Amino acid sequence: MDGSYLRPYRDAVQEHGSDFKATLWATPKTQRLRFRVFTEMAFFAGKRVLDAGCSRGDFAAYLLEHDQPYQRYIGIDGMPEVIDHARQRGLPHAEFHAGDFVTHPDLLRLGDPQIITLSGTLNTMDDRTVFQLLDHAWEAAGQALLFNFLSDRVSPKAPPQGYPARRLPTLALIDWALGRTHDVHFRQDYFPNGHDATLLMHKPG
Repeated sequence: MDGSYLRPYRDAVQEHGSDFKATLWATPKTQRLRFRVFTEMAFFAGKRVLDAGCSRGDFAAYLLEHDQPYQRYIGIDGMPEVIDHARQRGLPHAEFHAGDFVTHPDLLRLGDPQIITLSGTLNTMDDRTVFQLLDHAWEAAGQALLFNFLSDRVSPKAPPQGYPARRLPTLALIDWALGRTHDVHFRQDYFPNGHDATLLMHKPG
């Protein structure tokens, strides 16, 4: 892996520091909508959660604000600057680690997670990297894997997606998930024109 998926984030951190713009989300509103979908699809209270690509720790804060207090939250991100910001927030029962979990997938096993989440994490990766990372995340998750991505099955009315984010092969991702478990939940109803999709996988049994 050449780490090119991290380059847009390095550029954003260089320009904005640990400000929200370093997340590469369009707005806090769209970020929180994706978080809301996560909490509608899965129950996080009392769970060990690992957030791969946690950035500033915003999802941990969202869970606490919305009465889903995790047992333990572990956030990992490749940008040390945003990890420093997350640590300074003083979020209870949360720890944050700087590291590239694509090249070091053992990081995904930190804290023996029950649920692994990836929100926006896949957006700058090529397909091969995406599927390799998801394989590692699925193996590391004790109970469930939950991730979102920019769908390539959008309405013709959807605006084109430009650099640095890219759309991923939606049907191939669903097929990949169904090849590992029958318990798959898929949503693409929360943005106009099907811009974004979320997929939840539960371990059999």
